[in-house]
Order: sequence, then structure tokens, then C-alpha cells
Amino acid sequence: MHRRALFAAALAATAAPALAQAPKTDPENTLFLDLKDGRVVIQLLPDIAPKHVARVKALARAGFYDNTPFHRVIEGFMAQGGDPTGTGTGGSKLGHLPAEFSRTRKFLRGTVGAARSQSPDSADSQFFIMFAPAPFLDGQYTIWGQVISGMEFVDRIKRGAGQSGQVPNPPDRIVHMRVAADVKN
Repeated sequence: MHRRALFAAALAATAAPALAQAPKTDPENTLFLDLKDGRVVIQLLPDIAPKHVARVKALARAGFYDNTPFHRVIEGFMAQGGDPTGTGTGGSKLGHLPAEFSRTRKFLRGTVGAARSQSPDSADSQFFIMFAPAPFLDGQYTIWGQVISGMEFVDRIKRGAGQSGQVPNPPDRIVHMRVAADVKN
């Protein structure tokens, strides 16, 4: 019995620093993106993209993203979703947002950005999550979030064919997207 107590004390002592270093998240600025394989936690960045964060939170709270497909998924690049039509041309009824480009944040693995057309001020509901760094996007697209856990579930999203990331058949879908402050455990 004494050995078990010593082992438990040693385990607690080694786990304490790890728990102390866990990032503190603000539930109002944290998204839960539930996928078929598990939950992805996204830290929202209202200090960098306040209008985009407000839009994503409003749409998530309205259930807009639930059951929408990942319509463009390119191996080694990104997974794109947020279009209820699944065509890459759809969006919400809220209209376009002005660009909120950051010169300091970079597109790294797990970065969440706003998808748009050629016009910098055309983002709406669509977003993408990076599988790998893409420096050519830096300063060209709005960054509104960062995956802080569950990236392994993003990695399991079904890929499309070819370099254009054609829609997988059938595509993987968002099960639910919720603001953490609204989720009861």
C-alpha cells in the first residue's frame, strides 16, 4: 500500500507542472468543432479579427455550420468548409466582411482562416483549417482562429481528388460547431 501512495504522489507531482502549463481558454472565445472522429477545440482571435470572430460565433450559435460538408480538402494544404451548399459558392445571408489581415500572425498548421473569392472583402461563412504551413497566404487572408486541441481529428477529414481538392464523395461533415460558453458538460 505504501508503494501505491508513493507512486500516486510522484505521478501527481509530475502531472502538476503539465496541468499548470495548460493554456487557459476563454469559453466565449473558444469553439468546439465536433467531427465524426472527435472534438476540435479552436481558440478564437478577436484581437486580430473581431468582425470575423463575431460572425463565426453568431453563425455557430444559430446552428448554421451543423451538418455542412468539407467541400474542398487538399492533402498537405487545408480543409475548407462552412458552405451549406457544398459547392464552394454558398454562404450565409449576412453578407461579406471586410478583410482583417494580420501582418504578425502566420498561416501555420492548425491556423483557421476565412475563405474568400478574389476580392479581399468577400469573406462570409466559409473557413479553412491548415494541415501545414502556407507562408504564401500570410497577409492575404484573415486569420480568426487556431486549433489548440484535436488536430488529429482534422487530419482524418476525407481528402478530395487531385490538386484542386475536389469534393470527396460523400464528403465528411461538421457534426456541430458551438461556442464553448454555450455548451453544458
